[in-house]
Amino acid sequence: MTQCWWLYLLECHDGRTYAGIATDVAARFAAHTRGKGAKFTRSNRPVRVLGVQAFASKSEALRAEAVLKKLGRAEKLAWALTCAPLARRDRQHEADDESMARFGVDS
Repeated sequence: MTQCWWLYLLECHDGRTYAGIATDVAARFAAHTRGKGAKFTRSNRPVRVLGVQAFASKSEALRAEAVLKKLGRAEKLAWALTCAPLARRDRQHEADDESMARFGVDS
């Protein structure tokens, strides 16, 4: 089975954003909120996941992360709107909304 890699964008407590990649975004978000993630998120704790996008390989996700990190704030937020977590989709599946609550996503 091929492992899926995710590019994610976090909103931090101070309003800044943080982009990263992971195979399990929920676990990585939890690590960031506990201060066990990247150096940036140790001092700028994340409050929610703004957007996620799946990639077939780690190298694809890393390339996309590099592009995302070069964007300005407005462009990053626009990216998040185009691939936002399930809570922004139509309310077809309550289970999806419940799972996204783990990410701190507002419904």
